[in-house]
Amino acid sequence: MAKITAAEVNKLRKQTGAGMMDCKKALVEAEGDFNQAIDLLRKQGQKVAAKRADRENTEGAAIAVLSDDKTKGAVISLFCETDFVAINDSYVALAKSFADLALKSSASNLEEFLASDYAEGQTVAEKLIEQTGVMGEKLEIKDFAQLEGALIGAYIHAGNKIAVLTQLSANVEGAEVVAKDVAMQAAAMNPIALDESGVDSATIEKEIEIAKDQLRQEGKPEAMLDNIAKGKIKKFFKDNTLINQSFIKDNKQTIAQYVKTIGDVKVENFVRIGIGA
Repeated sequence: MAKITAAEVNKLRKQTGAGMMDCKKALVEAEGDFNQAIDLLRKQGQKVAAKRADRENTEGAAIAVLSDDKTKGAVISLFCETDFVAINDSYVALAKSFADLALKSSASNLEEFLASDYAEGQTVAEKLIEQTGVMGEKLEIKDFAQLEGALIGAYIHAGNKIAVLTQLSANVEGAEVVAKDVAMQAAAMNPIALDESGVDSATIEKEIEIAKDQLRQEGKPEAMLDNIAKGKIKKFFKDNTLINQSFIKDNKQTIAQYVKTIGDVKVENFVRIGIGA
């Protein structure tokens, strides 16, 4: 039997994230062959993943990262089964590594991202399977998005439960602070769209019908319902579209008005992802 040193075990642990005993066991079984030991650990991950395929994974971490020049940002959500795993430092570090990769990725959607290279000849999807074996829980990336523009802001809510990217039309003095404030707004108020044009017609029609039903219950005449409902829809847009919401730090101005305080700047886009939020 090949003699397995502590240094070899530690090297395998650092590369795969697996526990010390699992790494030692894999190296012993592989008779010291490092690459074969990695394959054994990957197969172990596949077995665990197959057993846990039908498990619910409602916990996890949402991560947002920015390029050094803040012209590009990426967000991902990495889901697991329990909060115990989600708050583990190694789990958060894994989620961060996926987010860093997403920032550099040329993938245009989640499917392409999962098929892209992670490291050491593994795809992102294969890394998830490997780490399922390491952590013993079903792991899944459910969200992947990027924004690119003049200035991108980011915010991660405490506990990594919500991650937001915001895109401003210009990088002027004070823009970084504003971009982060707008990201915090989106995290707290969960807007459904940037502005009225981003709200789909089905949602608008549903809100109109809800408003009319409420008015009928209040005894309002049928002939008045359309006009009153239009007013309620305006209120719906104000409450649920990002640039029309009242700024949480100063409710006397909307987000659009707040952004204008730094110059001829507007919010062009945002992405908000969350873990049950």
